[in-house]
Amino acid sequence: MRTNFRDDSGAVAILGALAASVVVAGAGFGVETGYWYYEQTRMQQVADAAAYAGAVEHRGGATEAEILAGARAAALDNGFNDATDTLQAITPASVNGATDSRAVKVVVRRTEIRMFSALFTSEPAVVGADATATYGESANACILALDKTASGAVYFGGSTQASFDGCVVMSNSMAADAAEVQGSASLTAPCLVAVGGVDVTNGANLTACTAPITNAPPAADPFAGITDPEDTGVCRSSSGSTLSPGRYCGGLTLKNTVTLSPGLYVISGGELRINAGANITGTGVTFFLTDDASANFNGNATLDLTAPTTGDYAGMLFMGDEGNIDVSNTFNGTADSRMTGAIYFPSQAVDYRGNFSGLNGCTRVVARTVTWSGNTSVSVDCTAQGMEPVVVGGVVRLVG
Repeated sequence: MRTNFRDDSGAVAILGALAASVVVAGAGFGVETGYWYYEQTRMQQVADAAAYAGAVEHRGGATEAEILAGARAAALDNGFNDATDTLQAITPASVNGATDSRAVKVVVRRTEIRMFSALFTSEPAVVGADATATYGESANACILALDKTASGAVYFGGSTQASFDGCVVMSNSMAADAAEVQGSASLTAPCLVAVGGVDVTNGANLTACTAPITNAPPAADPFAGITDPEDTGVCRSSSGSTLSPGRYCGGLTLKNTVTLSPGLYVISGGELRINAGANITGTGVTFFLTDDASANFNGNATLDLTAPTTGDYAGMLFMGDEGNIDVSNTFNGTADSRMTGAIYFPSQAVDYRGNFSGLNGCTRVVARTVTWSGNTSVSVDCTAQGMEPVVVGGVVRLVG
């Protein structure tokens, strides 16, 4: 009987080597796909932040280019890499199967280099994430206080009778008494809105809200993008019954009857003062107060001032340099007075005491804090006077 013995050790070794290669490749592929999953999670965070920022820009009336720039800036802050990643911002976008004109969709993509997976395919490995954000209904404001912490950032006191037709009153302060209506003051407005809380005795007549809105999202500064004019040029004389635009140094006092020619008046230091009994008129004028200049208008003065309706300062009647920190501005006048345009002092207080408003009620006040004690009626539709709406509200949220 003959027996054959075969040596299969070589074949086993080959099979073992092949199996080991498969195991190593599989392990490598697992590590690679795990890395891609990790990167996809990080990119989802990038997309979420970018979509939210894009919707915030959209809510503020930004162009498509500005929406993309805002989304990209937020993405870069959250790990987006311009060298390897791409970002697209799309608006309008779909929300729950329907087109939402307020929605912004952000698409983030990156092509990864294949390592172990290249053994199985040569197709590009694209990792990415999508996110969509939108915002709710917004409102227009006639008063907006920008201070984030002040008590009584918006304050109605005394015996004021203030009526706001179609525009809300808004305080960005987080204080428990961010907005106050005190004493015998009476406020009529669609809504009284605050980031913090409100303190109202019984003088708030809200025509569109059942109660003041608290814990609201802060409103963006609507005029933050306006460029301050330069404080340069020859100092002009303030004498005469007709004044021309230009730079007035150490303040400007107006008395008797004065007509202001159209243009930009830069008040460099001192006080823009209107004396009692003065009669001041000006069409197409803008006042810029800088170098800690302040405004002080006497209650017995008669004013008829109108902002320009076109140009860089369309709708802007008064504006303060953001560097003017501890400054207060008082606006007063007779019942026959008119100030048509925006009063903008981002880092200063405004004390509005006048029993008047602008043409057709077109006065807007955006300031660090606003104290209102005049008997005034203000309206919302002022596009004919070159005034864009002051948009508040509209909570931004991620929806996909």
